[in-house]
Amino acid sequence: MKLNYKRTILIGFAFMAILAFWQFYDQVVPYLLENVFGLKTFTANAIMSIDNILAIFMLPLFGAISDKTHTRLGKRTPYILFGTIAAVILLVINGLFTENRNFTGFVVTLMMLLVTMAIYRTPAVAYMPDVTEKPLRSKANAIINLVGYIGGIFATIVMMFMLSSDKNAAGETVYSEDQSFLPVFIVIAAFMLVAVLILVFSINENKLLAETNIVDEPEETVKPNGKLSRSVFVSLALILVSVFLWFMAYNAVTTAFSRYCVNVWGVDLGTSSSFLLMATIAAIAAFVPLGFLSGKLGRKKTVLLGIALMTVCYAIAIFIREQTPVMYLIFALVGVGWAAINVNSFPMVVEMASGSDVGKYTGVYYTFSMAAQITTPLLSGFLIDNLGFGYSVLFPYAVLFSALSFVTMSFVRHGDVKPQKSRSLLENFDVED
Repeated sequence: MKLNYKRTILIGFAFMAILAFWQFYDQVVPYLLENVFGLKTFTANAIMSIDNILAIFMLPLFGAISDKTHTRLGKRTPYILFGTIAAVILLVINGLFTENRNFTGFVVTLMMLLVTMAIYRTPAVAYMPDVTEKPLRSKANAIINLVGYIGGIFATIVMMFMLSSDKNAAGETVYSEDQSFLPVFIVIAAFMLVAVLILVFSINENKLLAETNIVDEPEETVKPNGKLSRSVFVSLALILVSVFLWFMAYNAVTTAFSRYCVNVWGVDLGTSSSFLLMATIAAIAAFVPLGFLSGKLGRKKTVLLGIALMTVCYAIAIFIREQTPVMYLIFALVGVGWAAINVNSFPMVVEMASGSDVGKYTGVYYTFSMAAQITTPLLSGFLIDNLGFGYSVLFPYAVLFSALSFVTMSFVRHGDVKPQKSRSLLENFDVED
C-alpha cells in the first residue's frame, strides 16, 4: 500500500488557497478595520471573531451536505470550485470598497466572503480522506499541511513586497496613509483561483473515487442503523475534547504572546513575531517526517508525544522572566509538537467515519477547534485583566489545558490504524503516477 504523492499534493492545492486567504485575512483585515476605518480594538476583534462563530455552525453543516452531493464534478469539487470563484469575486470587490473607504460595503462583502469560505472549507479538507486509504491518511495529511503552508508563506511574501510598511515605537507594523491595498487583494484572489483550477483540471473526482474505490466502515459500527458502538463513540468524544483542550492552550499563547513580550519581558512586538515564526518554520519542517513517524509509532503515541513536548515547553517558559535565545528553541519544539498533533488528530477522527460521513466528521472536528479559538481569548483575557493575574498567568494557563488534553487523549482506544510495513526502507518513498 503506497501513498500517491502527486495526487495528494494536487488535492492540497485547495488547502493552499484557503491558507493563503486566512494569512492575508489575519494580517491585513484587523489593520484595515482599526487604522483605515477607525474602529476601536474591541469592535475590530468582534468582527474578526465572526469567522470562528460561523465555522461552528457551517463547517459541519456543509460537510454533511457535501457527503450527500452527487454531480458530474463529484461531491467535493463543486463546493471547492464554485466556492473559490465566489470568494475570489467577493475578495476583489472587498478590495475596491477598501480603496474607496466605503465601510458599509467593506463590512457587507467581508461577511459574505466569510460565509463563502465557511461553505467550502470542509469539503476541501474532506477530499483527502475520500481518496486515501485509512493507514496512509496521517502521511497524506502531513503532505496536505505542508502544501497548505506554502499558501500562507506566499501570502506573507506578497504582503512584504507589495505593501510599504514601517515599525512604530511599539514595534507594530504601520502602513503609509496613501498605501493602496487593492493590488494585494487582487494577487491573493488570483493565487486562490489558479491553485483551485490546477486541482480541478488535474483530477477528475468521480473517476478518482471509482479508481480508489475506498469503502470505509467506522470501527465496530452497530449494524444496520450505522450508529457507533459505545466504545467508539467514547473515543470519538475524547478526541474531540482533546482537540478543544489543546487549541485552548496553543491559541491562548499565540494570541496573547505579543502582549506577553511587552508586559513581562519589556520587548517590542517584532521580537514576539520572530518567536512565533520559529514555531511555524519548525512545524513546516516537521510535517513530513512526523507523517512517517506516525506510521512507525502509531497516531495516538505520536499525538501524545506532541502534547507532552508542548506541555514541557510551556512549563519551562513559566520560569523565563526575560528575553533569551533559549525561547527560540522552546518555540521550535512547540512547533514540532503542534505538527505532531495536527498530522494525526484529524485522521483519527475520520477513521471512525464511513465513506458517506467523512464530510460530517471533518466538520465536527473543526467545530471543536473553532469553539476553542473563540473561548480561549475570552477566558485567558478574563484571567489576565479582570481577575488581575496579569500576563504571567499565560503559560500556566497553557500548561493546564495542554496537560488536560494529554489525559483525555490517553483514554482514546480507537482511530489508530498503522500502515502496512514496507519490505524495504526505500519503499517508504515510492511515488505512484
